[in-house]
Amino acid sequence: MGKTSKYTAKVPDNKGHIAYTAEEDAVWHDLITRQRPIVEKYACDDYMQALERMRFPTDRIPQCAEISAVLRQHTGWEVAPVPALIPFDQFFSLLADKKFPAASFIRSREEMDYLQEPDIFHEIFGHTPLLTDPRFAEFTHAYGKAGVRADKKDHVMLARLYWFTVEFGLIKTRKGLKTYGAGIVSSFGETPYSIDSDKPLRKAFDPIDALRTPYRIDIFQTTYFIIDSLEDMFNLAHRDLIGLINEARRLGMHEPNFPPADKKISWA
Repeated sequence: MGKTSKYTAKVPDNKGHIAYTAEEDAVWHDLITRQRPIVEKYACDDYMQALERMRFPTDRIPQCAEISAVLRQHTGWEVAPVPALIPFDQFFSLLADKKFPAASFIRSREEMDYLQEPDIFHEIFGHTPLLTDPRFAEFTHAYGKAGVRADKKDHVMLARLYWFTVEFGLIKTRKGLKTYGAGIVSSFGETPYSIDSDKPLRKAFDPIDALRTPYRIDIFQTTYFIIDSLEDMFNLAHRDLIGLINEARRLGMHEPNFPPADKKISWA
């Protein structure tokens, strides 16, 4: 958010339609068809059931209006096409209005496996399915409203809470540890890594602990937080998020468990 992107946003026409090229549609096809069997193994049932509700096409990038029609039917949410990176204020305002901001471009083939900034595959495949779940939608709405009310100094802390839940959260299930985070389920490499690798630290979710935990955006995560169910997200929606931030700030940040950004990490 707030940085520049090397990608150019796709602008909808006056009817809200975005004209994607045949190659862009082909990239979507290749991304979704290779990711489906991976999430079937590693994602939680809540996500998989939500994914079925979306009925994404595999031969083309879906239009925001199509996604919005499904979301409105279940939870009253919509999708709003935006450039790749938007300011915190705009991000929170859209969420508070039950509009999920979706970057309108799709990644190039040179970045099929890893992309630092969000593209439409990450936004649509990763984020929108669980917005059909009332518990998850409730948290996202409450989070957006908290962001609108928050001081600018709290925005980075709110982003950290989002990172360790909505983006990179894990969940306990009767089938074992699974993932629900959008940053994981849309990632070809991090989906299996988050569950199978013995390298990352996995901790029971505590919002204050998560708020005190540093992270890097350019690596597979070194710490994951585990919720017991999506009820945890619903309950978090009704807590004082700014109060949690103040307590985390009082306690101080944890030491990073990863090297500085100029050092690489082996994911093998």
